[in-house]
Amino acid sequence: MRATVIHAPRDIRVEDVPTPQLSTGRDAIVRVVAACVCGSDLWPYRGVTPTESAHRIGHEFVGVVESVGDDVALVSPGDFVIAPFYVCDNTCANCRNGVSTSCLNGGWWGSEDREGGFADGGQGEFVRVPLADGTLTVVEGPVADSEIPGLLTLSDVMGTGHHAAVSAGVEPGDAVVVVGDGAVGLCAIIAAHRLGASTIIAMSRHPERQALAREFGATHIVSERGDEGVERVRELTGGIGADRVLECVGTKESMDQALRSTRPGGMVGYVGVPNGGPELPVQAMFGRNVGVNGGVAPVRGYIAELLPDVRSGKITPGKVFDLVLPLEEAAEAYAAMDERRATKVMLKPSA
Repeated sequence: MRATVIHAPRDIRVEDVPTPQLSTGRDAIVRVVAACVCGSDLWPYRGVTPTESAHRIGHEFVGVVESVGDDVALVSPGDFVIAPFYVCDNTCANCRNGVSTSCLNGGWWGSEDREGGFADGGQGEFVRVPLADGTLTVVEGPVADSEIPGLLTLSDVMGTGHHAAVSAGVEPGDAVVVVGDGAVGLCAIIAAHRLGASTIIAMSRHPERQALAREFGATHIVSERGDEGVERVRELTGGIGADRVLECVGTKESMDQALRSTRPGGMVGYVGVPNGGPELPVQAMFGRNVGVNGGVAPVRGYIAELLPDVRSGKITPGKVFDLVLPLEEAAEAYAAMDERRATKVMLKPSA
């Protein structure tokens, strides 16, 4: 079968790889209907995260179950499923506490799982899914082709944007700033609007993304950064800053922007994968009573809540996909996102 393999920075290839097989009894084989490139995939692509050896890549996909292990009870062949960006059993203490990304038995796509098998990268024609009963969410059929983009966002970006809003404690009537206009930031705007924020300020410098931010619920756009950006936010929030700020980038500069845009007593919800040295100025936070909460988003636990709104069209996160390419053009997908020619790219395998 065909799958995406990263060999080195900016060296993405689609190659023949072994077709996955059931191996543990608790796994499933999924035929991928759609996968995508994540902003966090760009860190190894750019060389920020080292690539020690060639390996499969990708961690967001939806598909149809082809076969299941003997011990799988909740997932059946023919089911349309959403796979979150990690593996979890959905039953351990950490999963029950709402932090399934820290599952005691879980793991990550593209690495060995704890049962002795291998969790394939998600950008391929087929994927072996460990702990299938916990990892996969079944979508009741029939599933229309038009639904696939929205369902695919539930594997990562929509749940991650929601986690930023939940972590910051967004409530009805809040003034919210979203730092970052990538797919996660745009989904964070959806989440803030869904939770009742009355003022939503999108920090964006890109006209196309600004337009989508407005469509998703942003009430204001701030293109300035640094001191000027902080001042613009204060002008829009009665001179004090936002109640909640959602940090969706993961750099030192974006975290600084988020913290200084928050009012005294406010909260930053952060979901940007930390690359580029984000730091917390504890003394300044202490003096202004600004809190920080968040981390890697446990999206598996959010799917049930968000799925009805996606399927009904109440929220439309699938619009973040502005480029669809066949799997064989994965290298172009990465380049388009790296060069900001695309917000988020969907890959469609031929299988």
